[in-house]
Amino acid sequence: MAEKERRVGTVSRGIRCPIIRQGDNLEEIVADSVLAAAESEGFAIRDKDVISVTESVVARAQGNYATVDDIAEDVRKKLGGETIGVIFPILSRNRFAICLRGIAKGAKKIVLMLSYPSDEVGNELVSLDKLDAAGVNPYSDVLTLDKYRELFGVNIHPFTGVDYVEYYGKLIEECGAQVEIIFANQPKAILSYTDCILTCDIHTRKRTKRILKEAGAKVVCGLDEILNASVNGSGYNEDYGLLGSNKSTEDQVKLFPRDSQPLVNGIQKRILEKTGKKVEVMIYGDGAFKDPQGKIWELADPVVSPFYTDGLVGTPNELKLKYLADNDFKDLSGDALKEAISESIRKKSGNLVGHMASEGTTPRQLTDLIGSLCDLTSGSGDKGTPVVLVQGYFDNYTN
Repeated sequence: MAEKERRVGTVSRGIRCPIIRQGDNLEEIVADSVLAAAESEGFAIRDKDVISVTESVVARAQGNYATVDDIAEDVRKKLGGETIGVIFPILSRNRFAICLRGIAKGAKKIVLMLSYPSDEVGNELVSLDKLDAAGVNPYSDVLTLDKYRELFGVNIHPFTGVDYVEYYGKLIEECGAQVEIIFANQPKAILSYTDCILTCDIHTRKRTKRILKEAGAKVVCGLDEILNASVNGSGYNEDYGLLGSNKSTEDQVKLFPRDSQPLVNGIQKRILEKTGKKVEVMIYGDGAFKDPQGKIWELADPVVSPFYTDGLVGTPNELKLKYLADNDFKDLSGDALKEAISESIRKKSGNLVGHMASEGTTPRQLTDLIGSLCDLTSGSGDKGTPVVLVQGYFDNYTN
């Protein structure tokens, strides 16, 4: 009997799990939760399925936490504890405010330099229209706080209702440090105020550090170098430091997970032993996509996926079906068109870079694409699905 044609392609399922606590056996919990969901919902695990685990439960199981006092001690040790330039932070209560508390506790004065009109991930301080009306050039002009207020007044974040300029300024003062706020986009602008700089940008940090060091800064440190080793027994991340951290309590941050390659490999092995199927496994944080309404680029983590199994290395290698239908096989229809396209897919090259029939497919890392799908599936609130099972992602029209 002929095999029944599959009518469904990629499926993304949020998998409910127990609440994860420090010390829990995450390898066992994740694998068993996926298998329980498959039994409950009546679907089968297949080869090349992808099990994705959100970074927050991995860090929680690891107990990868640190306090604001741990941050303060590391900042004092690495930046001297006097006047520190804190440049290019993102505008976030969850992501940066708790870190700023620790930074301020480790200094006598903070010169806070904010990029404008928005931060690195798109949170807006002032609109481009207001910049145009004021005749300000954000690429060259350095604004004091007084000048910013004179030109633009108070600007409330549309989603959080927070004036981050006021919020960050008060937070620094409450932690016992003096504060001076300026607005600039050239890293070297901070050197007019101090030569000890903590650069807080995420994806542009290497360039920023290079520019400052070449300009003669005395000390240049990134957030990725704060808590890159344990302080008084605290958590840490040797690769990313405070980057990727989140607020846990008013005095504690949860750091990005570390040393988790054995975890993803272990989940893969456990599923293989129980089902005979070889799945791929990854840990994911923020997706990489831009909100057209708020202009916010989601990716506040240093990477979408810090750990993943070998089958997730690389980028998609896909043909554009509509290109084939409109060009190569424009005179065909029905079963003849279906068979011609299927044959093209079966015979496609292992590397379609530069091939017209792949134009318009998404040239991004598999982990970035799948991680973005998983982030949207799991959400960041109360869905209770910190694990996502993606099936059929590697299927094509011929499967």
